[in-house]
Amino acid sequence: MPALPLTWLYAPGDHPEVVAKALVSGADVVLIDLEDAVAPHRKKYARAATAELLSDPPPVPVPVHVRVNALDGPFAEADLRTLAPLPGLSGLRLPKVTSPADVVRVAEHSAPSEGGAIPLYALLETALAVEHAFAIAAAHPAVRGIGLGEADLRADLGVREDAGLDWARARIVVAARAAGLAPPTQSIYPDIRDLEGLAASCAHGRTLGFLGRAAIHPRQLPVIEHAYLPTPAEVETAELIVKAAATEPGAQALPDGRFVDAAVVAGARRTLALSRRK
Repeated sequence: MPALPLTWLYAPGDHPEVVAKALVSGADVVLIDLEDAVAPHRKKYARAATAELLSDPPPVPVPVHVRVNALDGPFAEADLRTLAPLPGLSGLRLPKVTSPADVVRVAEHSAPSEGGAIPLYALLETALAVEHAFAIAAAHPAVRGIGLGEADLRADLGVREDAGLDWARARIVVAARAAGLAPPTQSIYPDIRDLEGLAASCAHGRTLGFLGRAAIHPRQLPVIEHAYLPTPAEVETAELIVKAAATEPGAQALPDGRFVDAAVVAGARRTLALSRRK
């Protein structure tokens, strides 16, 4: 997985042929979904098919994460017990997390016998979860990221317009940063035909501090990547900032008058890392 992954592609766990296509789609991470994409009567099959795939490292060197079923439901315990020890699993995506206790419980019960806990990514999908965003992000060293489940959150809040979610989006960006985690990835864009709308939504997410996005179809991947890669002008500016910092450490002003300090330099280095990701 690139140090700064931008594209995360969902594939339904009860359709192994779709998962196989996802593995060669060019996504930075493949997310096998056992939750929303799988009907209740197909849950056991989806788990078994996913376990078969992950019993060995995947044939294609792409990190594979699994979104298990809701932690308070009847399927999650079996999902975690079956999948956590498998060598092909790179991370667990936990839906409907509402408290730090949720991720601590999973972390403590999902550690392989020979090592630490599997990396966990908590999805916040209710108002209560958003209120607990920092506590969840900082709950355990195994937590590597947080994100929003926007469809459920929209329903919980009664929000009709997309802008009504911006406060919650900004909240988790701040929580992730405060907890020392990577910037969150955006929630999925549900209309796979509206690539212009996807691009505009990604551009807006980038202004809020997100980095990358989950997708539900391979055709969305290049749009997401393009939206989150730095522009030539951004790369040029970042190079100028890093060069200035190397020659004269500490806060200073660039020739055009812009003020540069350590935080600005760190951002410039991240921009350059993104520009070199492939």
